[in-house]
Amino acid sequence: MNNPNHVLLAVCLAACLACSPSHAQAAPKQATTAAESRAPAGTRAAMETMQVPSHGALMNALVYVAAGAGPHPAVILLHGFPGNERNLDLAQDMRRAGWDVLYFNYRGSWGTPGEFSFSHGIEDTAAALAYLRQPDVARKLRLDPARIVLIGHSMGGFMAVQAAAADPAIEAFATISAADMAGRMQQMLGSDQKPDALHRMSAGLANEGMAPLSGCTPDGLARELADHAARWAFQSKVHALESRTALIVTSDDGLAQANVSFAAALRHAGDTRVTAVHLPTDHAYSDQRIELSRAVLQWLATLPEQR
Repeated sequence: MNNPNHVLLAVCLAACLACSPSHAQAAPKQATTAAESRAPAGTRAAMETMQVPSHGALMNALVYVAAGAGPHPAVILLHGFPGNERNLDLAQDMRRAGWDVLYFNYRGSWGTPGEFSFSHGIEDTAAALAYLRQPDVARKLRLDPARIVLIGHSMGGFMAVQAAAADPAIEAFATISAADMAGRMQQMLGSDQKPDALHRMSAGLANEGMAPLSGCTPDGLARELADHAARWAFQSKVHALESRTALIVTSDDGLAQANVSFAAALRHAGDTRVTAVHLPTDHAYSDQRIELSRAVLQWLATLPEQR
């Protein structure tokens, strides 16, 4: 049997070693791989922070830059409403797979100046695309401006659909539990009196949490959706997107059927490059993060390396 005093002494020595300066300095060296330590200057994985201009405001943004000289393909990762789940674990995984990843906050959200609205979010996504395509920005971030993919979660999926439909240069997009809020508003207007539909949509938006958003109200956002319902609904974008590569990921959050219908409409229009994945989890994919990452990475790996 061990001597209790010896055991206590060993525990104390281990604690002191863990807290010693020499041990604290050694840990980072162990975390650096041999390949990373040999990487030429300016080619290591990095994170760049910036402010992306959009219609007179500067959006808070960051880019996870992949290792290597590049140019790397790039993903614009679009957050939802209001954006509590940011999917930055996916961003890290995509970077390890060789992709640059831009994450930004729309005007009026999470400290970015300006007023939040769905119209502004659509404009902001287009502004982020234009920013990455600037030659000096592309060089700094070691990315290929001709290979940009949009990936959006929830309302971010709504933004990805709007932006891809408006920009023929976007050859691939992915949605993760996309919220077709305009399509839902269109359905509600078809079955309810307009005041009732607006009230229901406003209440739903308020329940999602408005604290991180500025310059808007649930009622105002609901009216905005009603005003643009026909033009923004996913089904109205099928013709514009029928030649694109798409990944449609769904979960058990009540949004799956609308997304399945969208995928079916794309296929019916002749799109043979639609991949659908369902994961049995909640809207935030709380207990399926690894599976979600695997689905996204496998899909990205199927995209052509060059045009």
